[in-house]
Amino acid sequence: MAQEGASPPVVTSEAPVLGDGGTTTEAAPVLPDAAGTPAVEGPVAEGPVAEGPAAESAGTEAAAAEAAPVAGAEALPVAEPEVDTDLVSLVLKAHPVVQAVMGLLTLAVAAVLTVFLFKIVEFALAFAKLRRARAALATGSGLVEIAGHCPLALSARAARDEVAELAPTLTADLRASSSARLELAMDRIEAGAVMRLRSGTGLLASIGAVGPFVGLFGTVFGIMNSFLAIAATKTTSLAVVAPGIAEALLATGIGLVAAVPAVLLYNAVMRRIGAYRHALADGRAELLARFSREMDRRMGAGV
Repeated sequence: MAQEGASPPVVTSEAPVLGDGGTTTEAAPVLPDAAGTPAVEGPVAEGPVAEGPAAESAGTEAAAAEAAPVAGAEALPVAEPEVDTDLVSLVLKAHPVVQAVMGLLTLAVAAVLTVFLFKIVEFALAFAKLRRARAALATGSGLVEIAGHCPLALSARAARDEVAELAPTLTADLRASSSARLELAMDRIEAGAVMRLRSGTGLLASIGAVGPFVGLFGTVFGIMNSFLAIAATKTTSLAVVAPGIAEALLATGIGLVAAVPAVLLYNAVMRRIGAYRHALADGRAELLARFSREMDRRMGAGV
């Protein structure tokens, strides 16, 4: 009887194994497993490697399996080009021609603002002087002396000078010639005053008429840059065309900002000049009436 606890005997196979070429190979030892059953170990038979279409198909499937995304994995976001939304950055990155258009229109806006502020002060002073001159004319009788250098004061001074230069013997012809000379002098004074008030209106008219077309030129050039960017990048992405379109629209906006206030200010200036001329015409009519009465008095007195 076998002793308990002794290790089981190693069983070896005595049958010869033929290898490649008919040669015999030694039998591999057979070791028993944990249950005591002998397990045969030996060289693993190597078979031929599969070649041909089946192997290529297997390789393709393996590559596809490796390239396929893992189920449940999140896709990484695609980085898009950054687009500047700041107006200053947009102007600095614009085409030089568009920048020149924007600069020219900005100067036009500054010119309109300057004329606006100047006209506010000029009309305020002109109407204030005219009101004081009319008040002085209404408080006096005859050809009164009006202080200041407003057109009504200059016209009153011209009427006094004409009366002072009248001939000793006043006839109807001399009276008509004196009245004509005084009216000519008043016309010159009024024309000079209106001309000073009209200063700057030509600039306003030019900006109001040309400003939109200058902005339109910048618009056309900006859109042309967008199409050139599409041709260069071979894509119609908004990130490619947006900068050119944005600078084009900005040029159009600056042109409108320059033109619209210029037109409105021009109309306002012309209305104020019309009101000034109407007030000046009232004072002139009063001076001519007083000049006529003065000559009637001289002719009646026989001077």
